[in-house]
Amino acid sequence: MRRQVLLFLSMLCLSCVLGQVSYSVPEEMAKGSVVGNIAHDLGLDLKRLKSGKARVYTGGSVEYIGLNKERGVLFIQERIDREALCGETTPCALHFQLILENPMELFRVTVEITDTNDNTPTFTNAEKHFEISESAVIGSKFVLEKAIDSDIGMNGLQQYSLVSNDNFVLKSGNQAGVSKKVEMVLQKPLDREKQERISLLLTAIDGGEPQMSGTLRIFINVLDANDNAPAFAKPLYKAKILENSPNGTSVTTVSATDKDIGVNGEVSYLISTSERLLSELFNINSKTGELLLVGEIDYEKAKHYEIDIEVVDRGGLSDSTKVIVDVVDINDNNPDMNIVSKSESILEDSPPNTVIAMLSVNDPDSENNGDVECNIDGDIPFKIQTTSNGFYTLITELDLDREISSQYNITVTCSDEGVPSLSSSVTLTLQISDVNDNAPVFERSSYEAYIVENNTLGLSIFTVKARDADSNQNARVSYILEDSSVNGVPVSSYVSVSADSGVIHAVRSFDYEQIKDFHFRVKAQDGGSPPLTSNVTVKVLIQDQNDNPPQVLYPVQTGGSLVAEMVPRSVDVGYLVTKVVAVDVDSGQNAWLSYKIQKATDRALFEVGLQNGEIRTIRQVTDKDDVKQRLTVLVEDNGQPSRSATVIVNVAVADSFPEVLSEFTDFTQDKEYNDNLTFYLVLALAVVSFLFITCLVVIISVKIYRWRQSRVMYHSNLPVIPYYPPRYSDTLGTGTLQHVYNYEVCRTTDSRKSDCKFNGAGSQNVLIMDPSSTGTMQRIQSEKSILDEPDSPLEIYRWRQSRVMYHSNLPVIPYYPPRYSDTLGTGTLQHVYNYEVCRTTDSRKSDCKFNGAGSQNVLIMDPSSTGTMQRIQSEKSILDEPDSPLEVRNSFHLCSSQPSNTKSGTNIHDSTNSTDN
Repeated sequence: MRRQVLLFLSMLCLSCVLGQVSYSVPEEMAKGSVVGNIAHDLGLDLKRLKSGKARVYTGGSVEYIGLNKERGVLFIQERIDREALCGETTPCALHFQLILENPMELFRVTVEITDTNDNTPTFTNAEKHFEISESAVIGSKFVLEKAIDSDIGMNGLQQYSLVSNDNFVLKSGNQAGVSKKVEMVLQKPLDREKQERISLLLTAIDGGEPQMSGTLRIFINVLDANDNAPAFAKPLYKAKILENSPNGTSVTTVSATDKDIGVNGEVSYLISTSERLLSELFNINSKTGELLLVGEIDYEKAKHYEIDIEVVDRGGLSDSTKVIVDVVDINDNNPDMNIVSKSESILEDSPPNTVIAMLSVNDPDSENNGDVECNIDGDIPFKIQTTSNGFYTLITELDLDREISSQYNITVTCSDEGVPSLSSSVTLTLQISDVNDNAPVFERSSYEAYIVENNTLGLSIFTVKARDADSNQNARVSYILEDSSVNGVPVSSYVSVSADSGVIHAVRSFDYEQIKDFHFRVKAQDGGSPPLTSNVTVKVLIQDQNDNPPQVLYPVQTGGSLVAEMVPRSVDVGYLVTKVVAVDVDSGQNAWLSYKIQKATDRALFEVGLQNGEIRTIRQVTDKDDVKQRLTVLVEDNGQPSRSATVIVNVAVADSFPEVLSEFTDFTQDKEYNDNLTFYLVLALAVVSFLFITCLVVIISVKIYRWRQSRVMYHSNLPVIPYYPPRYSDTLGTGTLQHVYNYEVCRTTDSRKSDCKFNGAGSQNVLIMDPSSTGTMQRIQSEKSILDEPDSPLEIYRWRQSRVMYHSNLPVIPYYPPRYSDTLGTGTLQHVYNYEVCRTTDSRKSDCKFNGAGSQNVLIMDPSSTGTMQRIQSEKSILDEPDSPLEVRNSFHLCSSQPSNTKSGTNIHDSTNSTDN
């Protein structure tokens, strides 16, 4: 059997379908026959078929086609009968999918089943009997049974042949809208007397290769005198019937008449036996011609039917007609809804018209019954709109807010327009994802907190709380103290705020008498990106504590003079002697003062007002009362615990001032004597203690000095590293200071004993302070020998040389200013530096000197330059000339280095670089 295979490959970009391939194979191929090399056609590797677990998916139907993963080919797995599979439907094809995993891929495969000539034309009955009257007129037609060939096209039924005879010829033809029918036409009158029975053979032939045929034997009994055939009133009948109509429903009624009378005029109706499927759905009353429904019809399966109806009289004459039955659709199918794609979550700041899901809706009914309208149930901010035939998109209609609703259950209901309407629904769950769109909100618009003064450091004052309606990190609130000041002092020196909890702690101890309240702002910031903030004002009120004793304003207590109140002896009871006036800087009940007498020379003579502090007499003054009366008044506040102060009130009971003066003079002198004695005792003790501590410090310092000298100078083999000024450069033998430097020389009394001096060499230029100048160091030529001065620095130098230079192997390290650089022989100081030279008394004991070796380069002032320090090469060893001023000139010590703007500063700078900065 010849097989033709048609391959069609197309790549699609829809969903996960990666490609489509089509094959064409003939029916009835043997099992195991190869359909096609699908691996090659799809461009797949055999390893991919194995690793992807390739399989054929048919959706539950019979798997006619199998997959050989080893070879990558499709093969016939079950026998394929095109007629059983598709009937008369053309083209006939098998549709299935090739599915691979890891990753998941899907390929559509279509195998078209072509027809082969495997069915012979057959007749329902092997024999056909006719009874024809001899009076049948020429041209009378006798409908023959049509042959059935399940094949299609050229392999189907093509022609009929009738064994030739003298009486009948075969006629087959097409009518518009009517399928081919076969009729036997009488061409020569019958003669029962010549031939009572006639036997004919009808052959049906198809067009296949090889050609196949089927036969029907026709037996004719010639009757007598029925010369009129029945005839239908219409050549074509049309009827309509509702789908799902019950059995027994009348479809239509056909009618035929026969001009004969009697038995020859009786007719009977029947459905053509060649329509076996129609015979299962319809039946006709042979007497009345009523066409009845006996099976179930579905508009979605077939929209119309064509039925061949025959009428036969008793004489065997017949006629035929066709009934076309149109099936009327009713609304018996709900809309079919499928979710093509959907989003599980969406950001709350998504703009309107954001697509959430795509739906596919299909109603197999027709016209209005198939028209579908979809709506969303409930009042939610979404809407649905159609995009193309059968496809809908679910989109947002308004702005979303997760804080109002974090989840939506969206129910989409699709209803058709049939009567009654049918509907289907599907529910989608959508999560709303949070974005940082809500700033923290404090529980109050402002806060007030109270704290008692004299609190401990770190005391928790109050807690502010803010809430953020967002979620997760966007709702994490941090608290920040905003920068502000309280009485010119940063608020951070008063309080601090815990970033996580919002607890406000006191950073200092508060004093109600200095500050009674203050306010500040706390900012709450969430953890979103970008963060959102809000702030609130917190007012802290300091509560008073009884921490201040009363202060007596009157009478004033003085150390040297004596103040006394004079009371004449003739005063009455209740006489106001004086009034004690006191105040308490605390507030409230802590400042409420009460007065009472603590001690008195005569308690029976005076009393003090509890609230006003007024001292009055409580009895008549007598001559026996002492002139000198001394009262100790206690002033006490009302705090808990209470604090108090005392005041001494001197009262003179006398009628004249001289009497009072004589009595109180002795008292004053005694008091002054006692005060002076106490002062001298304290002074003597302080002087003795100071002398003792001073001697102790001196002794310890000498001991430490001697110990360090023995350790550092005599027993150390370490070289002394020269200290160069920062950024000093040595270029061509010239050390240059690039920027201005101020050197301040300070001299003290008895400075002849100090070895920290500037002494000019006899032939060198040195810097000294000009007494007539306010701030300039001038160069002078010193011609005077330093040996002429008693206590000359040269003496100190020789003594120090014996200690430092002769008994030590350590080289002396030069000290250079900061940022001094040595470049091409030029030392440069780039910035302004102030150097202060301090001279101290008795400095000849100090070993802190710079002593230049005879073969070393030293910095001197060039007379021809305004600001350049040059190096000179001393060829003469300072050890050979102990009297050389150079030795003295290099023996100065810089005690401290700091910037100075004093008038005694001397500016030394490099003329070449001073303009750079």
